[in-house]
Amino acid sequence: MNPDVSTAVDGGVLTITLDRPKANAINVATSQALYAAFARLQQEPALRVAIITGTGRFFSAGWDLSAAVAGEAIDADHGPGGFAGLTELFALDKPVIAAVNGLAIGGGFELALAADLIVAADSAEFALPEVKLGMMADSGGVLRLPKRLPRAIATELLLTGRRMGAAEAQRWGLVNRVVPLAQLAAAAHELARELVAAAPLALAAVKQVLRATEAVSVQDGYRVLRGGGLPAYRAMLSSADAQEGPQAFADKRPPVWRNV
Repeated sequence: MNPDVSTAVDGGVLTITLDRPKANAINVATSQALYAAFARLQQEPALRVAIITGTGRFFSAGWDLSAAVAGEAIDADHGPGGFAGLTELFALDKPVIAAVNGLAIGGGFELALAADLIVAADSAEFALPEVKLGMMADSGGVLRLPKRLPRAIATELLLTGRRMGAAEAQRWGLVNRVVPLAQLAAAAHELARELVAAAPLALAAVKQVLRATEAVSVQDGYRVLRGGGLPAYRAMLSSADAQEGPQAFADKRPPVWRNV
């Protein structure tokens, strides 16, 4: 395991911590280590949700520019999950929470955008300053941000590289929760426990349907939904867990999910 990426498991929650002082910048080796952690989430049935976070004052400063100076290409192959191991990991059917502890800059912001939910410290800031370095935010920023923010705001961030504070990000609906830094880990784990309480096949179905219908109308979305081409959705419909949920409700007891 790359020493810059550590993992811990607690009650079905896999916490992935990026620890590369001083800025948690990400090179190819770090991307591959992050991918290994996210692949573990996907492969181990006992793991239900991941939290990705950082140490120090940075969540992540994005691409390691010192690696670039040393010869790492701007279009280097960062592995199966793309930059930071997650930005192109489209088949991941378990939820990921970004617990943004500080500055999420460039690829660090793109890593947070690739997560399903974002919990941020009130001191966190987000920015995509690539244009000031002769580049653009092509590890998902230019693609995901306009889907998450009003287009004018997303375009402003992409063209100017200005920083957006946590409060503004929450106001625009980019961030789910903003808490004091000292409460960040607890808030992220509280949200993770809510996800662990849900049926895993249902969560996988939600993620698959969201991906498949993101760019279509509601009417066309129904066609996709009913068209038989969404295996996670079909698996959920025919699952024992889909019967267990209503039965547990009728019995006034917590459901026991078997993931089948």
